[in-house]
Amino acid sequence: MFSLSPEGVEFVKKECSRYETKHSAIIPSLYRVQKEKGWVPPEAVPYLSELTGLPESHINEVLSFYTMFNKKPVGKLHVQVCANISCAMNGGRELAEHLCKHFGVKDGEISKDGKITVSKVECLGSCGTAPMMQVNDQFIENLTPELALRKLKEMGV
Repeated sequence: MFSLSPEGVEFVKKECSRYETKHSAIIPSLYRVQKEKGWVPPEAVPYLSELTGLPESHINEVLSFYTMFNKKPVGKLHVQVCANISCAMNGGRELAEHLCKHFGVKDGEISKDGKITVSKVECLGSCGTAPMMQVNDQFIENLTPELALRKLKEMGV
């Protein structure tokens, strides 16, 4: 059975009272689930619906629309490599392939040790400093394959 920590429940309740409409609390509530669980499992939707008093369909709309929510488990470090136009033109797709090969994973897979998931994603909003990647909540720009591996090594991979 899905549940948040007592602190997580308090957080969601506080977010619901913070805004003019409870709908504004959906994104922070989903982030809280992801923070506690590492991803947003399907059973989180009815749980949040009950907790917030919002229809499951409204929570699912937000969850399915935004790519920032992990809808399946990811490694301890989720490396998202931008593969949109500016990054692609500056080697972003090749960077993602290099990282996948280095860590022995396919796009979106978790490494055998559970430490890393590499995913190609759409625009991360750093076209002038392409290519770039987001590792959990950290953005790293102006990458080469060597620099990306060095940064990931510094993070414990």
